[in-house]
Parts: sequence; C-alpha cells; structure tokens
Amino acid sequence: MMKVPARIWRGCLGVSLLLIAGSGCYRPPASRSAADEPVAVQYLNIPTRSPEAIGGKAFAKRISAPDIFEREGEICRQILAGNVPSFSRTLTPVRFRGHADGKDQMITLFVACDYLAIGSTEDYFYAPLTPLAAQFLATRLDCTLPTSGMVDLIYEAAELRLKPQPIPPSDSMTTVAVFLQHNDSVRAQIAATGLQRSPETLVAGHKKDLVISNKIYDHHKNTGRVVIYGWHRGPGLPIQPEYNGHHENYADYSHGVRLIANEMLINGKVFRIPDILKNPALAPLLTNGGIIRKPFYPAKAFF
Repeated sequence: MMKVPARIWRGCLGVSLLLIAGSGCYRPPASRSAADEPVAVQYLNIPTRSPEAIGGKAFAKRISAPDIFEREGEICRQILAGNVPSFSRTLTPVRFRGHADGKDQMITLFVACDYLAIGSTEDYFYAPLTPLAAQFLATRLDCTLPTSGMVDLIYEAAELRLKPQPIPPSDSMTTVAVFLQHNDSVRAQIAATGLQRSPETLVAGHKKDLVISNKIYDHHKNTGRVVIYGWHRGPGLPIQPEYNGHHENYADYSHGVRLIANEMLINGKVFRIPDILKNPALAPLLTNGGIIRKPFYPAKAFF
C-alpha cells in the first residue's frame, strides 16, 4: 500500500486560520520553503458561467425524472457549457514528495478543489454520475479520475476536511431527491465551519470518489463496474475501501466526481497521468499498488 508522504502541501495561498466546528475542520495550507517554486492554479477548459444559467436547486428539480441516461446527458451539457461553481472549475496544485524509480521525486497534481457541481457558487448541486458519464467528461476536458492513492493524497492535502454523512440505505439512494438531501447536509456542514471558502480551497471527505482501478475490468464480473473509494474519517482511514460491487450504470447520493488534469509534473517536467499509471517504475507514486493496465472507464457518448 502506498504510504502517504509526510510532506505534502498546496500550491496556492490560504488564510492562516483553524476552524473546528464538530462537523468539519479547516486547515491552512502547509508552508513552503524558499526552494519550492510556486505553481500556478489551472482551470477546466469550459466557458465562463453565464449570468442566465440555471441554479443548482432548480436544475435538480428539472432532472428529477427517473431516466438516468437523459439525466446524465443534461448534467454533461451543463458542465461543458460552464454552468459550474468556481470551485468545480479550479484545479489547484497539490504537491508531494515520493520515492520511485530509485530516487526521490517531487510530484505536482492539478486537482479540482471540490466535486463536480451544477450552478453558481451560492446555489449549487453536487451531481453524482455513473462512471460512464464521468469518463465522458474527463475525456472531453483532458482530465482523469483519481486512483485510490490519489484520493488519499488529496484528503491529506485538503484545507477543509468534512465528515462523511451517510444516509440509511434504501431504494431511493439513487434518486435526485436523496441527492438533494445529501447536498443540503454537506452545505450545512460547510456553513457550520464559518469558513468563507475561496474558489481555491481544497475540500475533501464528503463524498466517495469514483476511482480508476484494475477492478473496473474485473473478469469475475459479467458486467462493467464502477469502483468507489473514500469517505475518510481521517488520514489513511477511509470508510469505503475500493469496491466494485455496483454495475457501471449505478450512481447514488454518496458518489462524487473529482477531475484531475491529465498533465502532471515530476521534478518540474510534464508527464501524463495515464502514462505514469502504466509505468511499473512510477505508478506507485499515484497508486496504492502497482500499475493500472486500463486507467479509464469504457467510452460512451452522451450527445
């Protein structure tokens, strides 16, 4: 298993403040030494949000019909049109030291500050997606989904760590009504911290991640799989281990889609994450194991 590096920091500025309110904890980014070169924030390649774009709650009501393919097509259209809050489009640098290929490595990932959501920064709706829709968006935006190892690193680097808020299992877990219920719970937990977060505040802990894994193409399963991981109670303490018990057309309220730019830096040089995940010498930098043979979900067009 990959050990989370002891030294990990964010590449953007934050407020020197600690806020603890039972439900969540804000931690300022760790300081950097003078030798650490700054790395600029990046952004998803999507349009600026239109002032006339629909808000999150109104959008959720509009997609409440049970047809999942229709729902996900509309979510994808909204995201690609730029109808997302600022924190969903901001890719903040997460930097850490690792050891691979016989030497120390400095790695920089460009990570979405929060899970994909529809709407404005004030009125947003976290949008759980099947892995097919998530992969469609990732491919269109030259991004990847994280590995479980990357989820651990992101949680470790997060300035705002939220507590998991499970809803009792039921047949309604996959409905928009329950998506909204959990959405409101997460927003209430953020509000309880008293933090006025910036678009660059890295937030983690409130969703299970859709992850890239060798378990996507499990030959013991007769249908495509979604692999989920996370809901951390603390560093190295996920409630949900890697799990592929659901089929590829499944999404429930607890699932979140966090995009990561395909381009990453190793010692200042540009590499692509899919190539690193297939490289036996370097894959352990980003995984809780070895290589990932197919670091993607099956392709599916939504429009």
